[in-house]
Amino acid sequence: MKTWPSFFIIVILCFGSTPSEARRIHLTTEQKTQLEKAQTILIEILALTEKGAYDAKPLAATVKERLEEIGYTVTTERSQSHDIEVKVKCEEQKTLTGTSPTGGDVELTDAPDRLWKGPACLLTYFLQQKDLQWKKEVRTTFSDARQAAQKAQAEDAGKFAMDHLNQRLTEYDFPVLLSAEWGQVGRLLKLLENPNTSKLRKIKILSVLSDLHAEEALPQLTKLLESTDLQQETINALAGAGADSIPLLIDLFQNSRQAGIRAEAAKALGHIAAKTGDPRPIPPLVQYVSSLLPQLKTSQDINFPLLTEVVWAIGKQRWEPSLKPIAELQQKIWVIFDNSKEMADLREATSWTYKQLDLSGHIS
Repeated sequence: MKTWPSFFIIVILCFGSTPSEARRIHLTTEQKTQLEKAQTILIEILALTEKGAYDAKPLAATVKERLEEIGYTVTTERSQSHDIEVKVKCEEQKTLTGTSPTGGDVELTDAPDRLWKGPACLLTYFLQQKDLQWKKEVRTTFSDARQAAQKAQAEDAGKFAMDHLNQRLTEYDFPVLLSAEWGQVGRLLKLLENPNTSKLRKIKILSVLSDLHAEEALPQLTKLLESTDLQQETINALAGAGADSIPLLIDLFQNSRQAGIRAEAAKALGHIAAKTGDPRPIPPLVQYVSSLLPQLKTSQDINFPLLTEVVWAIGKQRWEPSLKPIAELQQKIWVIFDNSKEMADLREATSWTYKQLDLSGHIS
């Protein structure tokens, strides 16, 4: 039975959680509804330097402005009616942050870093005074505020750190992350269609939409595909729209003249196949491999980025006719003399996919 542990690892890789699903606290239906309808936000800002409490008004003004610019109503008075509370704690030297009790966001790049001791702002939110364990952290580019202040010839290290953290809060798109966390797809789509929304923010919105499984986003994403500079990001977001986007993605994979677009479409199809169990994404991908095999003799016959993504995607769901062409592909690429990284990546993908398809390999 030695093969079973690896089998279960494979299942986890194929069906593992996205960042939005990697929650530490399960949300009830009532809580989800409250978050989706949240409009008025109470913000509380705490600023601490090595000299003690620091004036948090500039930080509060930045947080308030950034939330209001995407349509939220913001108050700083607890006595006023509000739907949700956002807290921001900024420190010149971050105090120790322990590990999250049940995993999740600790693996993400903007999660609190237990090793960071420099200036940082911790962002959290509370629903009806309950901490739902969503934590994000922004940090300065320097780890020692005193040294950085001296180098910049600034007299007050605490003020220097807070000014830089305030700048980071203007750059870090926490309003989009909060809207995604609260399931407010409509607000994100409105931002997406706003001509004044920057390309960088649109890319961020498309990134979070890919994790939300928001079927209602499909019409907007389909329209956005006409934008030549955001096609790849839009295709990635389509994967989050679920099975309804399969026909569009297959059409893009089969008919686009851009290899990059076809590769992204293949990747999205594999993601949907793994998540939904829908069998439709796999046959077009297998047909591509089968049509390539007769003329595959040298590395010159391979579009490595495209074929590699196709092979990875085929391995996301077991479709019996996939095994024969993948096995033949595996034989062909190992007899081609090519030590490039591109070939190494393709061989890795093919080996992994073959193991997913060959059920006899999982039986001791």
